[in-house]
Amino acid sequence: MRLFDLRLIIAFLFGLYGVVLVVMGLAFTSPADLDKAEGVNINLWAGIAMVAVAALFAAWAMLRPQFADTEKEPLKEL
Repeated sequence: MRLFDLRLIIAFLFGLYGVVLVVMGLAFTSPADLDKAEGVNINLWAGIAMVAVAALFAAWAMLRPQFADTEKEPLKEL
């Protein structure tokens, strides 16, 4: 039986926030914002990094899934 995997939740959240930052970086960054960050579109770069981390977490969860060991006997009460 496959166990609940927190890595997929983390991947979803990183991906969601990453996509929001990419959209903000591409569509809503003003020249004044770029001047404050010395010409670096930090929202865009942070969003791309977060989407990449989300892809890594999702790949990790899919390639190395967690399964419950159903062959072991349950613990006996003391």
